[in-house]
Amino acid sequence: MDYQQPLTVLPEDEELFRQEVRKFARQRIAPHVREMDEKSHFREELLREMFDLGLMGIEIPEEHGGQGGTFFESVLAVEELSAVDPSAGVICDVQNTLVINALLRWATAAQKKQYLPRIARDTLCSYALSEAGSGSDAFALQTLAKSDASGWILNGRKLWITNAQEAGLFLLFATVDPEAGYKGITCFLVERGFPGFAVGRKEDKLGIRASSTCEVILDNCRVPAANMIGELGKGYKIAIETLNEGRIAIAGQMTGLARGALDAASAYAKQRKQFGKPISEFQAVQLELAGMATEVEAARLLTYNAARLRQTRRPFLKEAAMAKYYASTIAETVASRAVEIFGGVGFTKDYPAEKFYRDAKIGRIYEGTSNMQRITIAKQLLS
Repeated sequence: MDYQQPLTVLPEDEELFRQEVRKFARQRIAPHVREMDEKSHFREELLREMFDLGLMGIEIPEEHGGQGGTFFESVLAVEELSAVDPSAGVICDVQNTLVINALLRWATAAQKKQYLPRIARDTLCSYALSEAGSGSDAFALQTLAKSDASGWILNGRKLWITNAQEAGLFLLFATVDPEAGYKGITCFLVERGFPGFAVGRKEDKLGIRASSTCEVILDNCRVPAANMIGELGKGYKIAIETLNEGRIAIAGQMTGLARGALDAASAYAKQRKQFGKPISEFQAVQLELAGMATEVEAARLLTYNAARLRQTRRPFLKEAAMAKYYASTIAETVASRAVEIFGGVGFTKDYPAEKFYRDAKIGRIYEGTSNMQRITIAKQLLS
């Protein structure tokens, strides 16, 4: 009898890809993690190297300068980067699983020809949906788009926009009619240099500090008619479907974060001595590590399953919500336990545990809070 390959045993090409990203993360990103966290800035040369490695255009077809890779490889990249620095993971995530996927699915041939080569080469992207009054209620948008003879004029303000400080292209959602609710939402490709566009205040955050999060200000921002993506009033569909996919990558980010915290705690337990022997020999520490490892493996299985379902075009909504909900939950608990295994030094910035702990909190908030994921799961179960 023939059996399918186990979920966590990857085909050779995927395993080689994972090892390449892991090597880059450990050798190039790891030495700068603390400095980038303290300065709230991702080093420009590391971002260029991510472009050079193809990590910022994984699914872009080769004819447009990308890697011609897969959604699953995007999730792998986010996981491996996040095991070293979750800020690097979310930078890669927004680029690949939100913006690029939207362009691949909804952009016209002309839009793809214009933007995909730039995105693959050197242009960081951002996803601008959230506003002050529209968080979990994502479609209560107030940013207004009005058409005129030359195209569109956008007015409004976006908040909590990832990658905004460095991005050159924004996938931005506005409404053509606030009274129409979600049926007024329309999506636009907005370049940083468009008249009336500005990036505002950068948030001073608890975690993932090297990843920029800023407000975006649109003051009579002029957008060419050709830069509307998808159909008029159908932007809600783009937002829903990209976020459904994006939450799988966030599950990958949180799984990678948890694995990074576990690896750090395990290594420390083997070298830290108390009462004449390494603390890894104490059963209490072993039990903690065993529980942490089980939770990380469960999160990985949920994440990989959701990613495989999406990649093979099978229904994945429930599984994606489960993966994001569970992975973000265990990331917080595993990182917390890691701090405790480190003991007093785990509470200092000299060791990685406290940063993993700070970084973990966002997983239960962005791209759909944990409560929103549970609501999605329940609706799928009861439908």
